[in-house]
Amino acid sequence: MQGTLVTVPTPDGTADAYLARPEGSAPHPAVLMYMDAFGLRPHLKGMADRLASAGYTVLVPNVFYRHSPAPVVELPEFINPAERPEIFQSLRPAAQTLTPEAAVRDAGVYLDWLADSPLTLDGPVGVTGYCMGAALALRTAATHPDRVAAAAGFHGGYLATDAPDSPHLLADRITAELYFGHADRDSTNPAEQIDRLDKALTAAGVRHRGEVYPGAHHGFTQADTAMYDAEATQRHWAALLDLLGRTLPSS
Repeated sequence: MQGTLVTVPTPDGTADAYLARPEGSAPHPAVLMYMDAFGLRPHLKGMADRLASAGYTVLVPNVFYRHSPAPVVELPEFINPAERPEIFQSLRPAAQTLTPEAAVRDAGVYLDWLADSPLTLDGPVGVTGYCMGAALALRTAATHPDRVAAAAGFHGGYLATDAPDSPHLLADRITAELYFGHADRDSTNPAEQIDRLDKALTAAGVRHRGEVYPGAHHGFTQADTAMYDAEATQRHWAALLDLLGRTLPSS
């Protein structure tokens, strides 16, 4: 497996990103991985490495690049928001730079970059996202239906709210197969929103599966945080690899 830092020019600046891929120069199916709010850091790069070791070329952009390159804020080696609430406060200015409109613009640029890379196979891509990245994955699948074959979101927040720009309202544009691994104990994604998302996708005829992971907290895949759940994380890997293996071009 090889991991390198790359840059992706966008209309709004230059996004720093991490690219993980199997050894050698052969092309592999492309996967766009959206970060959680804590951003590009060793643990997230390790997740990209693990996915790449399964045979994928994985791009993980710093979606807060308009604010600054990663790391956007100084993070401890182990993140416990209950003990360090100021971390979220310090991330707020960066998060405010990523409007839904900006996210849609960026998604097209990231997909173009992957399509132009000699390290990716021709054809549709997969998308996966964590926490806030789950909503980005959903928006990407909706705004680029001809380019995304599969999208997954894990412990996503605010996926089906009452807001006029809620991600679930884009369901009728999606042609990809979707999977959501919801955290059981997640105030950002309560049961009523999970149900609203499922109903919207069902009404739109979207192939999808949503599962609630019992006892899991928001952020359960992130081993450098207090929310980590090893069992739920292994379940996430099984579901993600199954989805990508069935829907992406074979290398």
